[in-house]
Amino acid sequence: MPKVPTPDLTLPRTRRIVTVLGARPQFIKAFPLSKLFHTRPGFEEIVVHTGQHFDANMSDVFFAELEMKAPAYSLGIHGGGQAAVTGRMLGAIEDILVSERPAAVLVYGDTNSTLAGGLAAVKTNIPVVHVESGLRSFNRRMPEEINRVVVDHLSSLLLCPTSNAANNLASEGITGSVHRVGDVMFDIARWVAPMAREKSSVLERLGLQPRTYGAATFHRNETLNSRLRVREIVDYLHQQAAAIPLILPMHPHTREVLSSLSITFDPAVITITEPLGYLDMYELVRLSSVVLTDSGGLQREAYFHRVPCITLRDETEWVETVESGWNRLWTEPDYQPRREIPDYERIDVAGAIFDVLDRFLPV
Repeated sequence: MPKVPTPDLTLPRTRRIVTVLGARPQFIKAFPLSKLFHTRPGFEEIVVHTGQHFDANMSDVFFAELEMKAPAYSLGIHGGGQAAVTGRMLGAIEDILVSERPAAVLVYGDTNSTLAGGLAAVKTNIPVVHVESGLRSFNRRMPEEINRVVVDHLSSLLLCPTSNAANNLASEGITGSVHRVGDVMFDIARWVAPMAREKSSVLERLGLQPRTYGAATFHRNETLNSRLRVREIVDYLHQQAAAIPLILPMHPHTREVLSSLSITFDPAVITITEPLGYLDMYELVRLSSVVLTDSGGLQREAYFHRVPCITLRDETEWVETVESGWNRLWTEPDYQPRREIPDYERIDVAGAIFDVLDRFLPV
């Protein structure tokens, strides 16, 4: 019989974390915490990229720009209906979890990848850690709302960005293992600032001067699944562009939908670009006069840079940005009085998350 080596009990046991990512915002959110996993002892992170965003400009560029370690698994799963793509992800992630046997599965936000990662974890009796827990738009027509609600109720550790998010969980009877750690996007805004200013030349390439343009995006399924809503947004953007020209980096799915509806933009006032890398998008938003978007991430980034935002939706889960007067829904006539947001005063959010994980997972 081979001799079994005696473990060195003076060394910390490595706690393996499987992080499931799939969409552009998640690659960005994972950046600061992944850096900690790779620099502090006692943890090992295995990144699974589902392939939900498969275009190089929507995924690969972020790993390269932010100097993140390449994913251990790239599943290449995309296309098809909501249930079909989530099901394919679920099966593939389950196989990985059975093989890797991590101490926890870490998921971010509210995408189909988030839901598939959370379901695969609980099916294999592995704790789920949900970053950006507790957000609610209260619009169940949005796939993202269903995803975030389900994952919150599956999770063993719920990490909230704001006090409103923690209150939402409490109203649903979730009070255990809830921690208000702050918004990890605020960490990224601080860390990336010098890198973006040094490396991005987006304004020069587009022939722009600071504060002379607006930055616009729209890509959510709830928007794109309605022909009427798509046309309303296009008309609204043209109305806004009459006052200030807009730059619109085009999501691949948005481009497909617009093409199918034979909708075009007036190039005299709205400039269409390919999707931008994170550093270019960071600078485009930072130096703009206004942001128009249906993206939750850009609503907060606009506030971080103190740029007014107009949200191209009828509600938002980031209610603090509206209450503070830096954001408004496109259906509202004006902003509320402006003030600072206390929830965004915390720094080193990734460190706070790491400390909670350190206490949560036994050595």
